[in-house]
Order: sequence, then structure tokens, then C-alpha cells
Amino acid sequence: MHVFVTGATGFVGSAVVRELLDAGHTVTGLARSDAGAAALEAEGARVQRGTLDDLDVLTRAARAADGVVHTGFNHDFSKFAQNCEQDRRAIEALGAGLEGTRKPLLVTAGVALIAPGRLATETDPPVPVSPSYPRASEHAAAALAARGIHASTVRLPPSVHGAGDHGFVPMLIALAREKGVAACVGDGSNRWAGVHRRDAARVYRLALERGAVGARYHAVADEGVPMRAIADVIARRLGVPRADLGAEEAGAHFGWFAHFAGLDMAAASAWTREVLGWQPRGRGLLDDVDSEAYF
Repeated sequence: MHVFVTGATGFVGSAVVRELLDAGHTVTGLARSDAGAAALEAEGARVQRGTLDDLDVLTRAARAADGVVHTGFNHDFSKFAQNCEQDRRAIEALGAGLEGTRKPLLVTAGVALIAPGRLATETDPPVPVSPSYPRASEHAAAALAARGIHASTVRLPPSVHGAGDHGFVPMLIALAREKGVAACVGDGSNRWAGVHRRDAARVYRLALERGAVGARYHAVADEGVPMRAIADVIARRLGVPRADLGAEEAGAHFGWFAHFAGLDMAAASAWTREVLGWQPRGRGLLDDVDSEAYF
């Protein structure tokens, strides 16, 4: 299968590219820079130069492929609404290239906010689009599926971890270094789901090869790791205390990240494991964080 991958040089996307190539697929990755293009070529992938704003490029590349994996997203949270609109347009452009075919499109979303206080499952609908949460990835995929396009969704947990991680856990570590304390919101009982990046990449490959129209897959290994357990590892590694912070203190410590740090974001993946025959093989979240790669 010839697969077009957006976000192909990112933390998750690059693992997807490697997984697909190792499984014998041909990959074309979207690259916006010379460095990104060189990295893809070094992996053995083809290169499509462009960005998520180049909608005609996305449509043509999707049309030329046998399947598409969309992992690209601009994670500059100061422009979140703008980036969500860019993502929606990109998904529509990719779908336009696949219209009238049975070629699969996998769109990336997340488990956060889907079911606070309980394990989110694949049957739970996506978070409604609103001014406070403008990301429309799943809704865009569902709209394509309603038009007969073979679109489905892979939901990622708040921590996709492994060497090279530059997401939320490294942010917590940086804050602990800066402030001299590894903090939790409240008593830290809120939970984060997690998955190793290589395990997540296998979910994408299996869903591409075996997936169903309109399905939602959970790339989740650890269903829910308490925030205080993550903070305990960080505190021990850095030799700083752990602190349980109230709302006002948490706002001062975490800044814009305070609300997210206090969310309960646990999720199950039993259905995904059953239908795709997927079992996580990588380290769990706490074991991975408690390693030299993070410190």
C-alpha cells in the first residue's frame, strides 16, 4: 500500500512512517522544510513538499495514494482556534482526494474531555465543537464518512511517550525544575491515559489495513495513571518535593496549562485491541518517564 502521511516528521508521525515502512508499505510524507525532507528520505520514504495550508497539494497527494494518515497538527496553543480551523480544512482537502474510492483515511484526535471522571470508550462521541473547544477533527472525519469516504479516527491519550517526547510530561518536568516543586492540581487523583509512541504507530497501521468506515480507535495502553504518581517520579528524579496545589496556586504554577493538568483523562481500549488484534508492547508511562531519556 502507498500511504500519504501528514505530520510525517513529528513525534507520532515519524513513528507511523517507520512502522509502515517496516511492514512493507510505501510512504510519502509531507515536509515543509529541507530538514524534514532530508529526514524522510533518510528513513526511506518519499517526500511531498508542502504545508497543511496547501490544500491542493493535500488533495493531489491523497488522490495519488492508496491510503492517508493525518497526524499533522500545529501545537502552538496561543493560536489554538486558528490551528483547529487549519486542521479541519486539511481533513476536508484530504477527503476530497479520496472521494469516490474505498481508500482509507485515518484522522488523529484525542481522548481528553470525552468522559471526565470515567474511562472513555470508543463508543463515546467526540467533544462538541464550541468556542471553548474548537477542534473539529473527529467531526470532520464523520462528515466525510457520511459522504461515503472511508474515514475513521485514531484517538491518542494525553501522553504519547518515548525518547524524543516534547509533549506534556516534559512540560511538567521543566516546570518542576524551574519552580523547585513537582506539582499536582488538588490531590493529583485525576488520571492520564498513556501509550508508547511505537505502540500508537501500530494502531495506525492496523487501522489502515483492517479498519472500518467511521470507526474510532483508542491507541491507549495505560488506561489511567494518577497525576500524583507522575509527579512522584518527577520529584524523586529531580530531588524536589511534590506539592498538592489548590486552584489559585495551580494557576500560578502551571499558567495556561493549569486546567489541562487537573483534568481526568482516562480511557479504555478493549474494543480497539479486539478488532485490530493490537496489544501494547512498549514501556508503560511511569516506567518510561522514570528513565534517563526524560531527565
